[in-house]
Amino acid sequence: MNFSRRAFLAGAGAQLLPAAEPIIDIHQHTNYSGRTDEQLIAHQRRMGVTKTVLLPAGRMYGLEANAGGNDTVLALSKRLPGEYVFFANELPDIPETRSEISKYIKLGGIGIGESKFQVPVDSEHIVKLATIAQDFGVPVLLHFQHGKYNTGYERFHTILARFPKVNFIGHAQTFWANIDKNQSKAPTVLYPNSKVTQGGLTDRYLSDYPNMYADTSAGSGLNALLRDEDHAREFIKRHQDKMLYGSDCNDVDGHGEKCSGAQDIAAIRRLAPDEKAVRKILHDNAARVLKIRG
Repeated sequence: MNFSRRAFLAGAGAQLLPAAEPIIDIHQHTNYSGRTDEQLIAHQRRMGVTKTVLLPAGRMYGLEANAGGNDTVLALSKRLPGEYVFFANELPDIPETRSEISKYIKLGGIGIGESKFQVPVDSEHIVKLATIAQDFGVPVLLHFQHGKYNTGYERFHTILARFPKVNFIGHAQTFWANIDKNQSKAPTVLYPNSKVTQGGLTDRYLSDYPNMYADTSAGSGLNALLRDEDHAREFIKRHQDKMLYGSDCNDVDGHGEKCSGAQDIAAIRRLAPDEKAVRKILHDNAARVLKIRG
C-alpha cells in the first residue's frame, strides 16, 4: 500500500487537533415550519451544537410554528440520546395540564416549555406550571410577548418571588426588548433598534432574582445583542452567569445569514468579555441549570 510520510503526518496531526468546544442549544423544535428530523439533525451538527434541548408544543397551536408535540421530542431523544434531550409541555389552562407534563417528565423530560400561551404571567395557570416545576425540580421556559403570550411582564416578579426554588428562563420579544429602560414607554415595539438605556425590566429581573435566566434565541435575542453592541458587551459581562444559548431558528442551513442561531453564536463569541464567559453562555450555564451531562 502506498502511504506517504506526509499523508501519515497529516492524518496524525488531524487526530491530535482539539475537539470543538461543546455547545448546548436550549431551544429547538421538531417539525419546525415543516422541517424534518433529518434536516434538524443536519442543521444542529452544522452549527456545531453538541447537545440540543427539544421544546414541544402542547396539544394545540403548535407554538405558532407547527411544532411537534411531546411524543415527537421523546422519539428523537430516544433515537439520538447523546445529542438530544427534551422538555415537556401542555396548555396551562386545561384539566390535563399536570398529568400530561408529569407523564413526559417521568419519561425523561428535564424542563417545562416552551410555554407560549395566551394567559397572564401572574395567573393561576402560570402558578400551576410553577408548582409542577417545583414538585419535579425542573425549570420553566416562557415566551413573553406583549398583548399576546404570558402578558403582564411587569408583574412577573410576583412569580419569581413566590417560587424562589424554580428557575425561570425568559425568551422572546417582550423579554428582550425590556433590556431597555425606555421599553415601558413603547411596549408594542417588539424589535426596537435604538440605543439601549440601561436599567430595563429584564436587566433588573436578572440582577435581582437568582431564579431568572435568559434564553438568547430567535430574532429577538439576536436583535438585543446587535442593536447596541456597546450595551451588549456590558450586559453579557454583567449577566454571563444567567445567559443560556438557544437558537430557535427554522432554517435548514445551520450557517450564514439565513440562520439566526449561527449568527447568535458568532455574536456571543465576539461580544463576550473572554473565553470563560463564552463557555458559560454556550455550555456551562445550561449544563448547570438544566442538569445536563456532556
